[in-house]
Amino acid sequence: MPAMTNLLVKDDAATPKEWTFQPVTDTPNPQWRTVDSTLPLEAQPRFQMSTERLKDGTYLVKAKLDIPVLETLGASGTALGYVAPPKIAYVSSVNLSFFCSARSTIQNRADALKMFIGLLQGASSTTATGVLNQASAGSAFSSSVLPITQAAIQVILPN
Repeated sequence: MPAMTNLLVKDDAATPKEWTFQPVTDTPNPQWRTVDSTLPLEAQPRFQMSTERLKDGTYLVKAKLDIPVLETLGASGTALGYVAPPKIAYVSSVNLSFFCSARSTIQNRADALKMFIGLLQGASSTTATGVLNQASAGSAFSSSVLPITQAAIQVILPN
């Protein structure tokens, strides 16, 4: 896995908030967690990746994002004014499983990942539309040195 760094992403709120995912561990698989002072530890969004070689020689690269959602406080608390902290109501999770043959090339994997991300970003019948512009320079994915893209395309196995 390439050197772990902070990962910055924005949410889809009316006024997008930028979240900083900080490295937690890279052994055996990399994991990141946000450090938002307004949220308890259990409510911090988390991201993790893993890579394994399956029995048939195919590689499986998995990525998972968990976003815990806190309960909303209702009552004003006890007669003494105590209000229990909110608990996790549920977790929204996104999983990506990327299977690639040991015979595939970096370019094959980069094309598959970029096209898949384009579909997730809202591909339409008009070129370079969707949620984010997909008109990035050629080989932007296959030559990427960013940690997540590189780990997926280079099929970097865990420590």
